[in-house]
Amino acid sequence: MKNTGTLKIATPADREIVMTRIFDAPRSLVYDAFTKPELVKRWLGPHGWSLTVCEIDLRVGGAYRFVGRVPGGSDLGWGGVYREIVPLERIVHTESFDDYPGEALATSVWVEQAGKTTFTCTLLFPSREIRDAVINTGMEHGAAESYDRLAELLASRLDRAASQD
Repeated sequence: MKNTGTLKIATPADREIVMTRIFDAPRSLVYDAFTKPELVKRWLGPHGWSLTVCEIDLRVGGAYRFVGRVPGGSDLGWGGVYREIVPLERIVHTESFDDYPGEALATSVWVEQAGKTTFTCTLLFPSREIRDAVINTGMEHGAAESYDRLAELLASRLDRAASQD
């Protein structure tokens, strides 16, 4: 298991990547940050990125589409289709990138305990070769930075809520 800051990444099977991160926030806030475009735009992507496209049709059979602009102006696009949605608990969707081969099946799970939420995303790839190609892109650094940005967003939302009490 690779530990990238507070993001843990494992490859428990030939075709899988499992990412786990604990957020110091209730599940409802974390889930919203993954499913509401106005929030996703504020954290998805490493530092210096911006999302120029952030479309989410959160229903079974609905699609999502993201395009991230990297520093220097090039774009990275990806998207997929939602296959299963259990609000606040679990989402299963496909994921494919415009410039990389293959489609992954992503299973995201949110579990809250004592006010903290453990987020686990399991990516299942069509082959070990595609999984390894994804790992070799340095995806763990981008994911770790994204989740750090999400943790900052969640903290600011919690601080704002506490100051309004």
